[in-house]
Amino acid sequence: MSEHWIADRMRRIDASGIRKVFDLAAKLKDPINLSIGQPHFDVPEPVKAALAQAVAEGRNAYSQTQGIPALIDKIQASVDAEYGQADRKVFISSGTSGALVLVLCTLVNPGDEVIVFDPWFVMYKHLVTLAGGKTVEIDTYPDFRIDLNRVRDAITPRTKVILFNSPANPTGCVASTAEIEGLARLAAEKDVALVSDEIYRAYCYDGDFQSPARWNPQTIVIDGFSKSHSMTGWRIGWVHGPEHVLQQMIKLQQFTFVCAPHPVQHAALVAWDFDVSDRVAEYRRKRDFMLRELGRDFAFAGAGGAFYLFPRAPWGTGSEFVAEAIRNNLLIIPGQVFSPRDTHFRISYAAADSTLERGCEMLHRLARRTI
Repeated sequence: MSEHWIADRMRRIDASGIRKVFDLAAKLKDPINLSIGQPHFDVPEPVKAALAQAVAEGRNAYSQTQGIPALIDKIQASVDAEYGQADRKVFISSGTSGALVLVLCTLVNPGDEVIVFDPWFVMYKHLVTLAGGKTVEIDTYPDFRIDLNRVRDAITPRTKVILFNSPANPTGCVASTAEIEGLARLAAEKDVALVSDEIYRAYCYDGDFQSPARWNPQTIVIDGFSKSHSMTGWRIGWVHGPEHVLQQMIKLQQFTFVCAPHPVQHAALVAWDFDVSDRVAEYRRKRDFMLRELGRDFAFAGAGGAFYLFPRAPWGTGSEFVAEAIRNNLLIIPGQVFSPRDTHFRISYAAADSTLERGCEMLHRLARRTI
């Protein structure tokens, strides 16, 4: 194959460092795996049964591009009750990742700027590249808080989108009400599209979830079932926002993903009404356990939501610390995957208690260099 066949955009997209860790995990024997960014519990049984029933009933063809009416109506009723914004409409996407592709390709022209908060979810920067945009990074270290003055200073005539994620991956940080309201109002003032990635909405441990859509009716919200119901492989999410933007996203979905998986949409009707509060409570307990156990050797900021911790490496660079961890059968993710900085690493506590206990023991030994 000729090398010139490959589009230039692909040379600006590196293979995910997370995938490299997953590939390595497959080669290790019984690793202590604190790297996985998905819940450790299975899909709820009623949801699995609903999927099987949908398949058996022949709901296997394409659905309407925007999703089946029953699911749209169910989510729309919830969105209307929460926000009461007449122009806020819903459609069903092929996962939240699919929704991110759609929204960036819908909004971003070549050369447009997209603001992200460092550290960011690994996909953001590469999807901006795919859309032809330029990523503008706002540093949030060391406490992962949003400085609105920095955001204001970063906005230029080419700024088209602000990508916001709370609770956040990789830090677990939940933005304060003041940060969220300030960002929402600033985006409205500057006529910049605000995209709120709310996939970890269910996992707020120390207070109620807040969306910038409350203060900015033009906010485009992306959410899904992957993290709340462990449906990561089912590829179903939803988007709500201004109707004129969503119509363009639906048009693009028609010519890319076509639709979200049809039988999964019927299962999502059951998932929407399934109470996951027991799982949230379990992860709150796991969060508290990890902070308590690791607090002697590691310092944490954020950690108010999702199921991640993002501590600073106690010695060396983040990559050096992670490399030593992997040599000792512990899988964690270097912070350099999410950031230009190589100072931190990500822990996922979406794991069995026994795995967390083994992981804490190994992290203490690594921190104290007693291996």
